Parts: sequence; C-alpha cells; structure tokens
Amino acid sequence: MSFWQAVNLAINAIKSNKLRAFLTMLGVIIGVGSVIALVALAKGSTQQVTNQIQSMGTNLITVMITGRGSQTTFTYEEALELGKKPGIVATAPVSSGSVTVKYGNKTKTTTVEGTNAEYEQVRNTHVQSGRFILPIDVEYRQKVCLLGTEVAQELFGNSNPVGETVKINGANFLVVGLLESKGTSMGGSSDNKVIIPITTAESLLKNRGVRTIYFQAESPESVNQAITLLEASLLKKFKYTDKSKDTTNTYRVMNQTEMLSTVNQVTGTLTLMLGGIAGISLLVGGIGIMNIMLVSVTERTKEIGIRKAIGARRRDIMAQFLVESVVLSGIGGLAGIILGIGASSLLGKILNIPAWPSFGTTIMAFGFAVLVGIFFGIYPAGKASRLNPIEALRYE
Repeated sequence: MSFWQAVNLAINAIKSNKLRAFLTMLGVIIGVGSVIALVALAKGSTQQVTNQIQSMGTNLITVMITGRGSQTTFTYEEALELGKKPGIVATAPVSSGSVTVKYGNKTKTTTVEGTNAEYEQVRNTHVQSGRFILPIDVEYRQKVCLLGTEVAQELFGNSNPVGETVKINGANFLVVGLLESKGTSMGGSSDNKVIIPITTAESLLKNRGVRTIYFQAESPESVNQAITLLEASLLKKFKYTDKSKDTTNTYRVMNQTEMLSTVNQVTGTLTLMLGGIAGISLLVGGIGIMNIMLVSVTERTKEIGIRKAIGARRRDIMAQFLVESVVLSGIGGLAGIILGIGASSLLGKILNIPAWPSFGTTIMAFGFAVLVGIFFGIYPAGKASRLNPIEALRYE
C-alpha cells in the first residue's frame, strides 16, 4: 500500500467521524496555538523591554545611591565633579520626588525630576515643541519646566502648553517645553513626569541630596573603564564618610549591557517556561489521539481481518493506522498555527506588545505536533497489525 493510499484511507476515516475527530484534535490545536502565542508574546515583551533600555541613552551608566542619611548623597557640584573622569562625556544628576501640578481647575499628581541641560543628551530625551533646560536655568534657579505628554494631555488636552504657567506644589512655573512621548518603561510611564532645573528642585523638594546620577561614556569600549574609575571614587567617598558600615550596599553602578543581559536571561527563562507549559497540552492531545486510535482499532477489527484475509501485510495495516494518527495531529497542528497567529495578534494589540510568531517557532510547534502523532500512534498501529485475521473475522 502506498503512502497516499494510506493518507486517503485516513482522511475517509476522519470524515466518517467528524465530531470525534475534531474533539481528538482539539488538544493538539490548543497545544500548538498556545506554544505559538505564548512564545510570541514572550519574545515581543523581550524586544519591547530591550528597545526601552536602549532608548534610555547611548553608552549610559547609572549610579544609584541606596544608603540612608545625609552622608550617603552627593551635592550637585560633587556629582558634576564625579563625572570628570576619562571616558565620560556628559553628566546628568537627578533629584526627584512627587509633586502636584495644577493648571486652572485641573490637577495632576506626578513625578518631578530636577536635572541639568546634559540630561537631554545622556537620557536621549528630547522636546517636540519648545526647548530643553539651559545652563542659565540651573545657574539662576529659574522656575521653568518641561511637561511629559501624559501630564500635558491631562492638564491642557490637545492644546500646546508651551508658554503657559502651571503651579507645581503651589509655585508658579513657566512651561518652556513639551517632551517627546517615550511610552511605558519598566518603571512605569515615561510620559508621566515634569522636568525642572535641579537647583530649583532642591528648593521645591527641600532636598539638596542627589541620589541618582546618569553618565554618558565616550564609546561602548570606554564604558568598563569609566565604571572602574567611578566605583573607585564611590568606594573612597563612602568609606571615608561612614567607616563603621559596609559600603558595598551603599551604591549601585549599572550600565545598559548588564541590564540587557539580565533582561535576556529572565525573559529567556520565562519563554522556556511558557513554552513548556503550553507543550504539556500537546502531550495531553497526544494521549487523546492514542485513546481514540485504540477505540478505532477495536471498532474496525473486522475490517482489519478482511484486509488481512485478502492479502494485506502487517506493515500495510500498521502504516494505515499510523498515518491516520499523523494526519489527525497534522491537521490539528495546522489549525493550531492559525489559532496561534490569531491569538498572538489579538493579545499583542490588547497588551500593546509587538507579538508576532516567528517562522522557527511555528515550524517547531507543528513538527512537535506531528512527532506527538507518530509517538502516540505507534502503539495502536502495532496493536492493529498484530491482530489474528481469523479472530478478527469472528469479531462482532
């Protein structure tokens, strides 16, 4: 018996029991669809986070002071001095806090970041209208601000806020710029913030300490050298100011490479876990195929006896039932691909994630479905091929 004859017999057998065949394939359909959709979502999330990290700035180095007390902070001048290391081309200290912004009868609670003019370059943050903070704003403690798009939308609607005056914690500030939208990042919305000069923030927040400093290295090759020099200065400062404590937990120095590596490790593990969980339903679908094939062998015992009596060989019977199992899993796999592509597209739009299944994942899921059909079809096919033709003909 040729392969295509076996396929034709398998299709006819499936057609004769359409509902049973569909219910049998359902496990495979759900399994393949789940693998494709979940892996696509995981990879889309990874890409989204990677893009967000890269959009933070080029060759970015972040120093975060995590200790407590006045002795574990920098002044603005000390932060600038720390940035005068070989390989560092720009320094942007940040003093942040929560504030209330008011315009007319509209109020918005948001985050304020006090910084300098180099923040625009270091953090790759630009304006869509107006201007950024200037050195003169920092020097003379000007009450000027830039609004994130989320804050501007809530206070001004679709109107351009540049040139308007808002109240931040009761003080009047002139809006000099509207920031470009950067979307949502790991820390929340990047558009829900206000930027003001760091010297003005010290007065507004009543806090002269700087706990976050962003540096831009000259090139990717100079990042490690700059980090080594920064860590040496940090260790010297905090050991001197607080000799009684372990300074290793007082500060953290991070760069984009480390952040991307951590994200890739976490999301890689998550992708494998999601794929494995979805793969379990494929195995369940395979068990369903084996179960229904055993039922089919029992129902068609007389047919098997007749085929053997007229000359069908053992391998012909085995091929017939094995091919039927593979056809079931293959059709289920194709339907699962359609389901997976549709589900990933829909969930991607709902969750705002660029989720589109890769060709490799789709082929892998379909191939696994076919292998499941072969594996779980071998036993029923073998059982059918071993039937005694005389006993089979007697079966009612």
